[in-house]
Amino acid sequence: MAFSGPGGGVMNRRTLVRALVPLVLMGVIFFFSAQPAGGHHAWWVIVVRKLGHITGYALLTAAWWWALRQVVQRPLIWAVGISLVYACSDELHQTFVRGREGTPRDVVIDAIGMGIAAMLIWVRQSTPTGWGQTDARGEAPKSSLGQSP
Repeated sequence: MAFSGPGGGVMNRRTLVRALVPLVLMGVIFFFSAQPAGGHHAWWVIVVRKLGHITGYALLTAAWWWALRQVVQRPLIWAVGISLVYACSDELHQTFVRGREGTPRDVVIDAIGMGIAAMLIWVRQSTPTGWGQTDARGEAPKSSLGQSP
């Protein structure tokens, strides 16, 4: 079964399964943000949590890009947009959780993760061979730089 997606790309079962990855990740983020917070934390706990925000939203952005890249035009813009809207809604959600607060500062921290993911994806797409690409034998492509004609 296949049908046309909004960007003219064909959506099939594989595409829908790919969409499950970022949706599951969104569920994990929701689960952690629903945990009540209690008291003050040591500075290093706060740093680890903020790094978790950056990592989580970098992964979410990359997962949405991966899910959408054959379905819509400009999937990276869509991935960042979906992740940003989700970060805002997550902070709103936290205002209803005991001991938690939703802050614009956390959305900015989440956006740092989105920016890192977007930059890495953009750089990978901009390089002639891409990062980590291999040929049929699993070997990296050989560069023509430094070889005489």
